[in-house]
Amino acid sequence: MPNILIIEDDAAFCQMLQRFLTKRGYDVQTSFNAPEAKSKFKNTNFDLVLTDLRLPDYDGIQLLGDIKAVNPQTQVILMTGYAEVASAVDAMKKGAFDYISKPFTPDDIVQLIEKALDAPSKASIKEVVKSPLAKTSESGQNKTNTKITGISEASKKLDEYIKLVAPTDMSVLVTGESGTGKEVTAKAIHDNSHRSKYNFIAVDCGAIPKELATSEFFGHLKGSFTGAVEDKIGNFEAANGGTLFLDEVGNLSYENQIQLLRALQERKIKRIGSTKEIEVDVRIITATNEDLHEAVEKGDFREDLYHRLNEFSIHLPSLEERLEDLVFFADYFLEKANADLKKEVHGFSDVVWEIFNQYHWPGNLRELQNVIKRAVLLTTSDEVQSEALPKELVHPVNKPNTLEGFSKSEFEKDRIIKALKKTNFNKSKAAKLLQVTRKTLYNRINHYNLDL
Repeated sequence: MPNILIIEDDAAFCQMLQRFLTKRGYDVQTSFNAPEAKSKFKNTNFDLVLTDLRLPDYDGIQLLGDIKAVNPQTQVILMTGYAEVASAVDAMKKGAFDYISKPFTPDDIVQLIEKALDAPSKASIKEVVKSPLAKTSESGQNKTNTKITGISEASKKLDEYIKLVAPTDMSVLVTGESGTGKEVTAKAIHDNSHRSKYNFIAVDCGAIPKELATSEFFGHLKGSFTGAVEDKIGNFEAANGGTLFLDEVGNLSYENQIQLLRALQERKIKRIGSTKEIEVDVRIITATNEDLHEAVEKGDFREDLYHRLNEFSIHLPSLEERLEDLVFFADYFLEKANADLKKEVHGFSDVVWEIFNQYHWPGNLRELQNVIKRAVLLTTSDEVQSEALPKELVHPVNKPNTLEGFSKSEFEKDRIIKALKKTNFNKSKAAKLLQVTRKTLYNRINHYNLDL
């Protein structure tokens, strides 16, 4: 029977939670303050500690360190208030398993507890699985190779798909808006596959002239055409045993599509100017921000090639679809910018966070990364201030007026409906997704007479 320690200064809530978890089969102890809690976890090896991040007599982050110092294997889940997401992210970097925002449902906390108890402790993980957003080099030169995991439903689903398809040899089609991270998602699939010891070769099909595509894919022999001054290995040979990532595959000419299809079917290629067939074992991952199915219907893309490339598809959500993860992404890109620019900027001002949360991020993660890197370069203090942000963020064109954290427009109503649908009409989760309080959400629902 797993044993759990609840640390919560609200005695009534603590006891209610204890009764509920006891009925679910857990051995539960409680503490209403940090000194009592420290005494208990020093004398008992708890499987899991569920603690409020903000205690009246002690710092929650320090308490996390105390727990891990006594028993690194103990999983820790933090209970947080609405405005404490940034602190919770910091705590996760320091060893917490996850956090849950109050108020939460019984099913929510049980699901998270079960997940924590089933997961290996961070102290026992010797090899960290690379995140779709954490592009790390084999030499470890990248100082920002920490794992980044989103908490939004869209991000969790993305991670599930990556883990599901990575061990297979299925061809994967990655779709999504520009800047959503299609190449790093492809790299994450490669890194989590049995091909990870071999090359990952990325090719931008939109940047290859039609006349040179054959040479780029299959290579050539010296003298086989004007300009072929030496033998060249093509991308298929370079990726042999590993993964070939074809970005913007919809830009390939019809002739090049035929050549690609033949190579995928036969698993053999010929260099230009050679009669020798070379066997290749390559996994194909492709990406596009276009609708390939529509291109097939128009006759611009071969249907047989489309089905060959689309054995499994992954759609990357836009940043606006996973605003819950904004603090994670911003923190990650801040660390990366600090490492790249040799700076020590420790965070963002409250005004900057407000601007970030109100902006719609049409350029997605790429835009967020560029904005943060520029801001870090311009920042001379410990925190990024609004003065370091581009004008289009601080003063967006046609930015509507705001009220209670929402924009006063039809966009607001549509955004509320989308958030509610995305969270299966769970108003607490929808409020969290929209970055507003539950009270504000209820007021806006009533304002628009939404019959939900």
